[in-house]
Amino acid sequence: MFLASVILAATYIGVAVTRLPRINIDRPAAALAGAVLMVVLGVLTFDQAVDAIDYNTLALLLGMMLLVVVMQGQGFFTLLASRFVAVAPTPGRLMASVVVLTAVCSAFMVNDVVVLLFTPIVIQACRMQRVNPLPFLIGEAMASNIGSTATIVGNPQNMLIGVTSGISFARFFAYLAPVAVVGTGLLLALLWVFYGKEWAKKDEASSGHRSTDQVTLTPIDYRGLKRSVPLLALATAGFFLSSFIGIRVPLVALVAGVAAMLLSGVRPSQVIQKVDWVLLLFFGGLFVVIGGARHAGVLDVFLNRVEVTPNVQGIVSVHLASAFISQVVSNVPLTVLMIPLLQRVPGDTLWISLASGATLGGNATIIGAVANIIVAEGAYREGIVIKFMEFLKVGLAVTVLTLLASVGILWLELEMGVLR
Repeated sequence: MFLASVILAATYIGVAVTRLPRINIDRPAAALAGAVLMVVLGVLTFDQAVDAIDYNTLALLLGMMLLVVVMQGQGFFTLLASRFVAVAPTPGRLMASVVVLTAVCSAFMVNDVVVLLFTPIVIQACRMQRVNPLPFLIGEAMASNIGSTATIVGNPQNMLIGVTSGISFARFFAYLAPVAVVGTGLLLALLWVFYGKEWAKKDEASSGHRSTDQVTLTPIDYRGLKRSVPLLALATAGFFLSSFIGIRVPLVALVAGVAAMLLSGVRPSQVIQKVDWVLLLFFGGLFVVIGGARHAGVLDVFLNRVEVTPNVQGIVSVHLASAFISQVVSNVPLTVLMIPLLQRVPGDTLWISLASGATLGGNATIIGAVANIIVAEGAYREGIVIKFMEFLKVGLAVTVLTLLASVGILWLELEMGVLR
């Protein structure tokens, strides 16, 4: 148990701080090294380590990545974002467009990919309107987290929860879509409170950037989109109907991803090369590390601190634990850590609480979710610095109110018998 505890702690330190002083290690390397140590030091046998990997989740991620890579190359995100910002002549409408579009796309595509593609377009739109891009980038990051709460395929942590719990796509959506809708509304209201007075003002820092200072946008391949967009629609329908037609969600994603790759007109090897294999490796390593900790009984300590009963106390406890821990290790590692604690509890209540709490909790700080970091890094490349405290002042308010709303909605669903 001691060895497993040390390996788990070291892995999560590596995951949390990204790069340790004088040690060449980052998130994927920390997870992979931890997995190898679990086997080398005898916590798990090699066969037990292989069994600890959740291949359903990896298959779901792979399928969605293939589909997104194809649609990205065809200019799908450029088309959507440019059309929305084009009809937003004022800062207020631009903010509403950015938040709503990001939230909706993040519900049905992986939110990390959505913000990766939207960030340069949002910056350019702000420069064209000569407004401060910071509120819009913060709104984009938080909207991606809130919107992704609604579905199993919205973010990696929901994929983990959906596959492990066995909750159908439709049932998951029915539980959490109200949370995403209310959360998006609260986000827009709070952004207005914090930045409403600035939206009509010229941003001196970016006043020199005019529409001639264009970011590089992906050319739109309309012929290709005629093939891939129907595949996205069919995949979404398949997600909702998977429990009725007897096909699992990971298989639906794989079929859609492979079909998009083969019909894209691009060499399949070029599509495959653009898949985020590092992220898949990161997940595989985390599965083994958590499997070793669980096998050694390390996670029993957490059972004494988190209320794991399918009632309102459990809903509150899981939300609070998720929101707090996600600030230390980000919401994806948090979910991997929490899943073993909930597997012995019957029903959907705590699984849904974890999905909501882990995702919404990621909005508190700039390191609370991968999407936040992606937006911050994309902004930095454009000469825009999103300061930790600037994000925090909005993030804390958004996190507190959206978590309260989530607890209230899930409690109401529980009382009405909708959530079981």
